[in-house]
Amino acid sequence: MHKDIATPGRTKAILERYGVSLKKSLGQNFLIDANILRKIVDAAGVSSDTGAIEIGPGIGALTEQLARRAKKVIAFEIDGRLLPILADTLSPYQNVRIIHQDVLKADLHAVIAEQLADVSDRMVVANLPYYVTTPILMKLLSERLPIRGMVLMMQKEVADRLAAKPGTKDYGSLTIAVQYYTEAEVVMTVPRTVFMPQPNVDSAVIRLTKRSAPPVDVSDEETFFQVVRASFAQRRKTLFNNLVNNLPGGKEKKGLIEQALVAAGIDPRRRGETLDMAEFASLSNELAPLFA
Repeated sequence: MHKDIATPGRTKAILERYGVSLKKSLGQNFLIDANILRKIVDAAGVSSDTGAIEIGPGIGALTEQLARRAKKVIAFEIDGRLLPILADTLSPYQNVRIIHQDVLKADLHAVIAEQLADVSDRMVVANLPYYVTTPILMKLLSERLPIRGMVLMMQKEVADRLAAKPGTKDYGSLTIAVQYYTEAEVVMTVPRTVFMPQPNVDSAVIRLTKRSAPPVDVSDEETFFQVVRASFAQRRKTLFNNLVNNLPGGKEKKGLIEQALVAAGIDPRRRGETLDMAEFASLSNELAPLFA
């Protein structure tokens, strides 16, 4: 067994040897606790049948733990300075492929078809860069990839939003988008002290298991998400005010919006965060003909 990359001494030595300074702009914080990385791999249920997709491998600390258990690992790295480091640190593992590309611009369906056609189980497992967590997450969800799910490390505050329940301060449009596609659960909290350099916030690991079908029936998905976003536009405003002010042409359709709320059995004076997903679905189904 090769020595873990994720120790303070080894991480420091690797960065010094290659003269790499970490880029704040890329949200580079490297984990220096191999135990936590092993727990992440456990949470993802990675086995010899798994093809793992990683985003932002850094110097390969999580990649290495995945490579020891998965059949294959595909990792997207945007920072060209890290490619020679990864070639070195991951040289003992023949089942890793590094793709030098911004994952937000990648054709993930094509990569999966090309690289992971021969695996029966596919998981995204990643320590996401803080500054692009939401765009990456939304891409992974909306593209409906042929994967079992995702285990992601992110800012604790964002993870709490993804797993939030209606009526709580963390509950919002991101919660609903994520829970529409997946079942979300926070697996563990990760203290800032196990990163180099230390970020200003704690992190958490969240497991998102892909649903076979959304938990609610919506007649038009685009309208559904539009209604959800409008409902949370200004948290202190009533649902009715938010919809009138934030749906396209809402002011002209004031009376119709009110009728739709009544038809869906929802009090117009409620606030967005009090509605569960089923209520949003019935409201958007009433509104869909007005905004189609």
